[in-house]
Parts: sequence; structure tokens; C-alpha cells
Amino acid sequence: MEWIFDPQIWASLLTLTFLEIVLGIDNLVFLTLAANTLPPDKRPAARSVGLLFACITRIALLAGISWVTRMTYPVISIDGFDVSWRDIILFAGGLFLLVKGTQEIHAEVENKNSGGGPSIRAASVTLVALQIGILDIVFSLDSVITAVGMTNNLPVMIAAIMVAIGVMLFSSGPIGVFIEEHPTTKMLALSFLLLIGVALVADGLHFHIPREYLYFSIAFSLAVESLNILAHKRRQKKD
Repeated sequence: MEWIFDPQIWASLLTLTFLEIVLGIDNLVFLTLAANTLPPDKRPAARSVGLLFACITRIALLAGISWVTRMTYPVISIDGFDVSWRDIILFAGGLFLLVKGTQEIHAEVENKNSGGGPSIRAASVTLVALQIGILDIVFSLDSVITAVGMTNNLPVMIAAIMVAIGVMLFSSGPIGVFIEEHPTTKMLALSFLLLIGVALVADGLHFHIPREYLYFSIAFSLAVESLNILAHKRRQKKD
């Protein structure tokens, strides 16, 4: 029980939990958009199953820390360009996000142009949860590698990941409702999805884009969109 009074362990837990939550923003954006393709009564189940898979995936990767670290070692080399399994997974995940985001934007624009209003496309909880689970593996890589680099205390790493997943589960519902009620924020979120896809593809090609740039652009865009929503509500009240 000495760990309870160890300030270093608590500092590591708090710092790593914060980093895991920040790194989970990408995952949360995709999770919310994917779940919103389902009828409202099925969305909580899809979010819960997807995040449960994310938690299991990250803990499993942590349990095989030595295997995770070897994923950064080159497996093939093409004209001096070393490619690791991490590069392959990030590149494939980025392409998937680019394709998925483009399809969703196309569907959203087509629905609006047709004048029929937004529609719920036919989708199953299993399919959506599977998509979320596959992308969880991609997003988990950076999360787990960050955890491994922060501390060598496995219980602390697992606790930080579980807290981060809990925060995502708690916040995914309200965020999903907000996006559904404000169509412009959905288009903005889809744009974020494309941005994240580009960053993952770049990482797979060894062109690292600092995540601080992505988070700043997302925060700035959300701030501008919040002002637009407030201005729109004030105009409605005046009318």
C-alpha cells in the first residue's frame, strides 16, 4: 500500500491520464460520427461497445509492451526508406479516415442538396462497432507508445487508460447530441476527420505533423463555430 503515499506515482497517473484524454480526441471524433449514423436508440450501445473494445485493445497492447516497441523497428526497406508495422498501420488507418470522411461529407451534401433533410443511413450496431474497433487499434498505437515512454509502471498505465476511456464514454453522448442538433458542427467534425487522416498518412510516411498544430486548429475552429452558433441564436431571439 506504499504506492498510495508515493507522490511520483500520482504525478505520473495524472500526467498520463491527461495525455491519454488529449490523444483520445481523434478517437472521440470518429466514434461520435460513426455512432450518429445509427438510429438514436442504438447509438449508446455502439459507443459503449466501441469504447470497450478500445479499452481492451490498449490494455492488451500494454501487456505486450515488448511487442509494441518492436513495431517501430523496420520490417522492410525500399530504396533506403525503412517501413515498420507501425508505419503500415498508421498509413492504412489514415487512408481509411480519408475515404470515410469523404464519403460522409458527400452523403451530407447530397442529402442537403436533395432537400430531403438529413436521413439515417441503414447501418447495424455490429458494423459501426467494428469500424470503431478497427480505428481504435490505429489510435491506440500512439496512446500506448506514449504511455510506455512516460512510465514503466504497468498498473499506472492501465489506470490512466481506463480513466481516459471513461471520460470519452461519458462525453461521447452529449457531443453526439450537440453535433446532431447543429449540422454545421457535423461538417466541421468531418473536416477534422480528414485532417486526422492526413496526419496519420504523414506519420506513416515519416512526415510527423506535431499534434499541437492539429489540436490548436481544432480548438480555434470550434471557438469560431461557437461564436457563429451564439450569433445565430441571438438573431433567432430578435426575430
